Amino acid sequence: MAEATKRIERALISVFDKTGLEPIVRELHRRRVTLCSTGGTRSFIEAMGIPVVPVEDITAYPSILGGRVKTLHPKVFGGILGRRGLAEDVAQMEAHAIAPIDLVIVDLYPFEATVAAGGSEQDIIEKIDIGGVSLIRAAAKNHADVLIIPAQRHYAQALEIIAGQDGATTLAQRKAFATHAFAETAHYDRAIHGWFSGFDPDAIARPAIGNQPVHPLRYGENPHQPASFLGDLDGLFERLGGKELSYNNLLDLDAALDLIDDLASACTTTAAGPEVPFAILKHNNACGAAIRPTLLAAWEAALAGDPVSAFGGVLVTSATLDTATAQAIDPLFFEIICAPAFEPGALEVLERKKNRILLRRKQASVPPRRLRSALNGLLSQLPDRLTEQAGDMEPATDKAPNATELQDLVFANILVKHTKSNAIVLAKDRQLLGSGTGQTSRVDALEQAIAKAGKFNFNLRGAVMASDAFFPFPDCVAISATAGITAIVQPGGSIRDRESIDACNKLGLAMCITGNRHFKH
Repeated sequence: MAEATKRIERALISVFDKTGLEPIVRELHRRRVTLCSTGGTRSFIEAMGIPVVPVEDITAYPSILGGRVKTLHPKVFGGILGRRGLAEDVAQMEAHAIAPIDLVIVDLYPFEATVAAGGSEQDIIEKIDIGGVSLIRAAAKNHADVLIIPAQRHYAQALEIIAGQDGATTLAQRKAFATHAFAETAHYDRAIHGWFSGFDPDAIARPAIGNQPVHPLRYGENPHQPASFLGDLDGLFERLGGKELSYNNLLDLDAALDLIDDLASACTTTAAGPEVPFAILKHNNACGAAIRPTLLAAWEAALAGDPVSAFGGVLVTSATLDTATAQAIDPLFFEIICAPAFEPGALEVLERKKNRILLRRKQASVPPRRLRSALNGLLSQLPDRLTEQAGDMEPATDKAPNATELQDLVFANILVKHTKSNAIVLAKDRQLLGSGTGQTSRVDALEQAIAKAGKFNFNLRGAVMASDAFFPFPDCVAISATAGITAIVQPGGSIRDRESIDACNKLGLAMCITGNRHFKH
């Protein structure tokens, strides 16, 4: 038997609700495991005709304070926390007559159920489990030697392991149960914190963000919605001027920073120097974006994409904001401008209007997962960090995109990745010409993008198109060809991909397939 495999010889069982406990108790007894227990659990086991050692016999101390103190004793916790492979621990356990405990089964006091049932404050307080949580954490900490079963929902899995492995467990299994254990105690503590804080609506996010500061916001998406931000804004931005950030400002900034970072990855260094990106966002979508050799040129091209929607927008770049660009921006009403640095002259220009929010972006890490409330819980996923480069643009048609088209396809594909689905982006010379955002059909998104480009007098001849998901039918190919589009990038994956490819071949368009969808909801 491998060293990491441990046979259960002694178990401590202390549960509030005895439902589902009998099968695992009988299996442990069949495996000749010594059972130790407290109060009602001990009586339950004895009623099954199975011998059990009272915890009081181990501690030589009775349950006191109305049952508030039963297992909180060195003889119990020493048996759980003692490291079997550490000679010093083993010697101390022998010296103090502490018997090792290999399994702990706990089901915590029903705190949430008591609250939900409208229990009195005293009833609720008494349902805050102290010993049970301590037992769970101790056993989980020492999972190298101890199996913890922290709640009824884990009985069936534990019983299968014990019965199938002759009363033994592997280190991987014990670690998996320890992971369950800390999830149980985290949830339990979150519920208690929620009750003590008057059911603070932000309490649900605490496990995800830790002990981060809470920033009250003026309001949420709308004035009747109270809101706050839980996180270290000061670690991400230095506010150089303007009013406090709002809920909607923060959502726009989140989208803007993700977009500008990807656009920066598509910039190259030419003989004239490094290229720079500029983007303008409204309601989390880009209404203007461009990459150019200078920041001023990038700003002018981005603004030209939709000068109407730019009003009240969020402006972002990955380059130092220079004075010339600030002077060009100054006539526009905007909410926020964010850059890694500002020339003194640029600040002097932009600070003339006091409500403008000027943010200097700092280097800071962001959470590794994206959380979003949904129904009665949270959705969690890894962020979409996949950004296709030229080498990922796999031609699927007889005609391959030329170098200029390929560069534009990379640019357009970045923009469509950061546009609400269903999304279509049209671009040329690495300038956003038009986008269809948040449409219920891909044809609608394309027609919206074409109409937007036409509204601002862009000639789509030689432009490219990017789609965030596959084309279910070849209709978008025909519409784009009529508009003057010459190259398309899409993820593919439709059973009708061949129809779209054939349509491109017939109409003389190049189509690249990346294999990666970029839905954004």
